[in-house]
Amino acid sequence: MSTHRIYLFKRFERFWHWSQAALVITMLVTGFEIHGYLGGFDFKSAVLVHGYAAWALVTLWVFAIFWHFTTGEWRQYIPTLQKIFLVARHYAWGIFRGEAHPYHQTPQHKHNPLQRLAYLWLKLMINPLIWLSGAFLLIFSYDWIRTMPFGLTLADMAWTHTAAAYMMLLFFIAHVYLATTGHTPLTYIKAMITGWEDSYDGPQAGDSSPSKNA
Repeated sequence: MSTHRIYLFKRFERFWHWSQAALVITMLVTGFEIHGYLGGFDFKSAVLVHGYAAWALVTLWVFAIFWHFTTGEWRQYIPTLQKIFLVARHYAWGIFRGEAHPYHQTPQHKHNPLQRLAYLWLKLMINPLIWLSGAFLLIFSYDWIRTMPFGLTLADMAWTHTAAAYMMLLFFIAHVYLATTGHTPLTYIKAMITGWEDSYDGPQAGDSSPSKNA
């Protein structure tokens, strides 16, 4: 089996990925602390750190959105049905039998069909829910009874924010697990650190043509 190296992840992608991971973990930990599930530090400190991490994450997302649209990398997330059933079968069955992954990454097509759907769900559903519910809680929580935006209650926003946080946690757990399913448990993790990934299917192993995968 021939191998070659491909440069998949640019410097900003790697910075964005690991910074986002650190901030999401920080917000999950402080969020659990705010709800009283952990005992690492006091409630006031948890709220303060949670707020700072939230603003940092929103700032990072703004820069990431700008980068994706100015570089054209947003096209990486366009849904496709090509090979989606093969990829689903691989994760449900083939991966436990040592079968090769049916989708081969290229710099133009880094994400398989299921990844694209998962990232689309993250960016269009989970992230906006966290943004909006968090913003409402931050802006209106101190005077909610009098302002009462759109007839919502403080409990409505709190539950929405918590539900979105649990969806983010589930995405995070699945993401970490799938990151260990390469040729070795560290293959994908090393690629997101260095930007380079080893391909084991020869130099022509990438997806067929951009038009078929866009």
